Amino acid sequence: MKLSRASAPLLAALLGACALQSPASRSGEAGDIPGSWSATKQARAGIDHHWVSKIGGSQLERLVAEAQRSNPSLRASAARVEQAAAVAKIAGADRLPTLGAGLNASRQKQNFIGLPGASGGSTNNSFGVSLQAAWEVDLWGKAKAGTEAAIADAEAQAQADRALRSSLAAQVAKAWLAVAESNEQITLAEKAVKSREESSTLVRERFERAIAEDGGSAAQVRLSETELATSRSDLERRRGERERTLRQLELLLGRYPSGDVAAAAKLPKLPAPPPSGLPSELLLRRPDLLEAERRLASAGRRKDESVKALYPSISLTGSLGTTTDQLEKILSSSNGVWALGGSLSQPIFQGGRLRAGIEQADAKEQEAIANLQRVTLDAFGEVEQALVAETYLRRQEQELQRTVEFADDAALRSNEEFRNGTGGVLTYLEAQNRQIEAAAALVRVRRLLLDNRVNLHLALGGDVVLRGP
Repeated sequence: MKLSRASAPLLAALLGACALQSPASRSGEAGDIPGSWSATKQARAGIDHHWVSKIGGSQLERLVAEAQRSNPSLRASAARVEQAAAVAKIAGADRLPTLGAGLNASRQKQNFIGLPGASGGSTNNSFGVSLQAAWEVDLWGKAKAGTEAAIADAEAQAQADRALRSSLAAQVAKAWLAVAESNEQITLAEKAVKSREESSTLVRERFERAIAEDGGSAAQVRLSETELATSRSDLERRRGERERTLRQLELLLGRYPSGDVAAAAKLPKLPAPPPSGLPSELLLRRPDLLEAERRLASAGRRKDESVKALYPSISLTGSLGTTTDQLEKILSSSNGVWALGGSLSQPIFQGGRLRAGIEQADAKEQEAIANLQRVTLDAFGEVEQALVAETYLRRQEQELQRTVEFADDAALRSNEEFRNGTGGVLTYLEAQNRQIEAAAALVRVRRLLLDNRVNLHLALGGDVVLRGP
């Protein structure tokens, strides 16, 4: 089983302390596993753990590292891993004998009243130390089953922590890409405003020259001014989106959302596709699948524990100590006392509590099986969706690139024709609209491609390994 670097040492120490192995894997109950992905014929082995660097370079790596250090949700997750490990240690202690030390002291006075020839009374002191031991013999393996269930729960929590760390890295990457897109959209919007200002000036000049035959009219002036106002509004909208995204990124980093974080100036190039491997490999590396499998393993051991609660329990007790009437001789007294005991108890009537406990544990195991199968199916779906989305987003990008080229040429020609008096206002403004919309759409698709690549890395279950400074 694969654990994060943060949780692996903790659980290794846990298993060593309990001297037990975690329950065997039950990943075979995940359901039918396809032999290959339907969205791609590539099935190269391996996984890319350095995807953060390949997408965003050192700047994105620094932001992800900061988030993993400072994000409050990750700190809470790490605390939950420690709690689960402590619970497993407590469960493991139930299989071992307990040993305790005791110190007792008493003073007793007896008065002789009404007895012939007796007067006064007597006073007795008693001091003692003792060691007490107790052990419930795990003859049927009930405590062992409970301990192994707790270990599986701790391993599941470690996988949940690993999943959260990967998810946080993906969220930081997407927020960083959103800021980069906003930067480019703001640049395009600023260019659009300048273009609209130029067209509005040209239309007004034609109107003022009253070239009626060329279409100069007050309505056309208002139309050009409307387009200019719309472009300015769109610029402010883009700036507002950038400020909101900056603050969202800062919250992910664990910072106060002041909007001062340094972010990418523009979108990076899309890196080469990662190796997709085989669908069966997801069961060995995706943290949510490993968590679901460990929950199932725990549920199975809890069921065994509930069944064995029907069996007799055997307990052994013993004590050893000394007793004396003088406190200073409490450790050197030759008056020793000891005791040994044992008990055997068999549940007979519990009002159906034990049987209901077995039924409950069985239902929880069935729920865990269904949950593992659901999570597995969702995982396959996420990979397939990311693979097929990249195919069509790439095609869309290619067509939009052609659209931008045609729109740029159309805008250039319509500008020339309008200036020469051979082109109409509506054609001129419409060409500008198409140019602005096509450029913005291309930037948006490039961002979607990068977002989808982040989704693919997350779906394939790769860890986030940072190269460091």
